[in-house]
Amino acid sequence: MSFVIDPQPQPSVEVAGSADRFPVRRIFCVGRNYAAHAREMGKDPDREPPFFFTKPADAVVGHGATIPYPPETEDLHYEAELVVALGTGGADISEADALSHIWGYAAGNDLTRRDLQAAAKELGRPWDFGKAFDNSAVIGPVHPVSRTGHLSEGSIRFTVNGTVRQEGDLAEMIWTVPEVISILSRSMTLKPGDLIMTGTPAGVGALTSGDTCTVSIMGLPDLTFGIGPRG
Repeated sequence: MSFVIDPQPQPSVEVAGSADRFPVRRIFCVGRNYAAHAREMGKDPDREPPFFFTKPADAVVGHGATIPYPPETEDLHYEAELVVALGTGGADISEADALSHIWGYAAGNDLTRRDLQAAAKELGRPWDFGKAFDNSAVIGPVHPVSRTGHLSEGSIRFTVNGTVRQEGDLAEMIWTVPEVISILSRSMTLKPGDLIMTGTPAGVGALTSGDTCTVSIMGLPDLTFGIGPRG
């Protein structure tokens, strides 16, 4: 089979300790999955079921990248997150079986054009332009479960230029990783290469050109990236 135009390269992320890479199929993101963050966004976490949005696979950028400050925004926000990388998939996955589908874990950051997201919310429109833009999914190297074990508790911290901006614990997730995988799989078939960004603690805020950013999650090496001039 031939294509009428050249297909785009397969998006992928680094695998820790290997020259091989992890192919990215889809990126799912869990909205407001830490109670304190839900409250800072003006929501009651005890009354909302989990909800999801997506980013395109080619929005991925890796450890050490300098990301151009994106267009169409004056309010670029950080959201430090644990990322789950699926090695197998399925539909209607049970919570009891969910962890068996995980290939590894990574540190990540869900960059957000907060002003565009807020405008979309006000108008009742999709969040795509606020969440699914170029370079909006910063993902560090994926670490195999065989090395890390499953991560369900431990500190998650985000610093900008050495100053702590976010600090929480993975155990504070409203919906656990097995619950998230199970709930997602009821709506669509999950497949190998899917990534799940599992939500962010409280303390989200703005980034500016020149910032150096670090996501630290207990059990994983730090993820560092920078914000460059406006692209």
